[in-house]
Formats: sequence, structure tokens, C-alpha cells
Amino acid sequence: MATSDYPRRGNAFSRACARGFLKLIGWKVVSPLPALPKAVIIGGPHTSNWDGIVTLAAMMQLGLDAHVMIKDSAFKGPLGSLLRWMGALPIDRNKAGGVVEQTVAQFNGAEQLFMVVAPEGTRGGATQWKTGFHRIAHQAGVPIIVATADYRKKEIDFPLVVEPGDDLDADLATIFSTYALVHPRHPDKLSAPLKALREKQR
Repeated sequence: MATSDYPRRGNAFSRACARGFLKLIGWKVVSPLPALPKAVIIGGPHTSNWDGIVTLAAMMQLGLDAHVMIKDSAFKGPLGSLLRWMGALPIDRNKAGGVVEQTVAQFNGAEQLFMVVAPEGTRGGATQWKTGFHRIAHQAGVPIIVATADYRKKEIDFPLVVEPGDDLDADLATIFSTYALVHPRHPDKLSAPLKALREKQR
């Protein structure tokens, strides 16, 4: 499968700018993005605002057309056009079926779609992960791409692709074991599942 199979945006100039920015701050992307037409992509560990900055730069370098779901009320007025340009898709939190079903509908209606989900939900030491990303991927029949940002190596990587099954706990254990090997910016702010695994490995 050619790398052009994942959804694209941007051009050579924007990719070069992002690559230059990452190089300036000492970071690099060390593996190609899996060539898939549709996927849920999750990133971690999430302990700093810098995680989002580095991730956005990496996505721009790769020319990835990725999307996030944002509440529909944010799309009112001129901000709506900007949010859509940035890849945001509206979600009605009051609509029957909820976020998972609406996101699955987005996947079912698209030939190509990468959806970015933050399962930890916070950079301040979440007690547990939100599992909606798994339900979305499972119901939509799309893989989960695990993206990592290692602050010791200053590397963005895509070390794992998970085909979600019926056993949520087994899939989470596989994902957690991958993230537990990654060095976050603030280890004390790791989510509880990752912190427990890292302590076991000592």
C-alpha cells in the first residue's frame, strides 16, 4: 500500500515548514504514518500542552488530513469556518445516540477519514482512560493507530496499529504496554494506568 493512501492536506511548503519547526525544537518523526484510508488515531502520553503542539506539527509534516469532533455550538458565526478549515467536525451532544454514534456515522459516510481522539482527556493525571475511541473504532470497523511523543528521545512515532476486538480490556492492555515505554514531559502527571505500569517495570 502506498503512503499516499492516508487522507492528505497541505503542500510541500507547509510540510517543509513543519519539518523545520520540529527540527528547530529538536524533534523528528521517526516512522511513516500507516497507509490506511480510515483510522482512529490516539496520542500519548498526555502530560503537557506541548504534546498538542508537537503533534500538530508532526501531522502537518506528514500532510495528514486529520479531524477532531467539537461541540456544534462552537461552529456558530465566523469561527465555524475556521474550525472546519482546521479539520474540526460538529457534534451535537444532546442528540440521541451521542458522540460515539455520530462519529461512527462520519466514518460510514466517508471514503477517507482519520479521527484524532485524546483518550486521557486531561494532561493532569487522569484516573482512567475514556474508552469512546475504542467503541468508535470497533463499531466503524476501522483500526486504531497509536501515536507516541517521547520527550527523552524527542521522537514522534507510530509503533502500533490495533484492530479493535470485543475484548476491550485486552486491547487496552496492549495499548497501555506501548505507552508505558514512552517518556512523557511530566512523568508525575501520567494517567493512573500508565503510571502503574511504569512503576511495575522499575
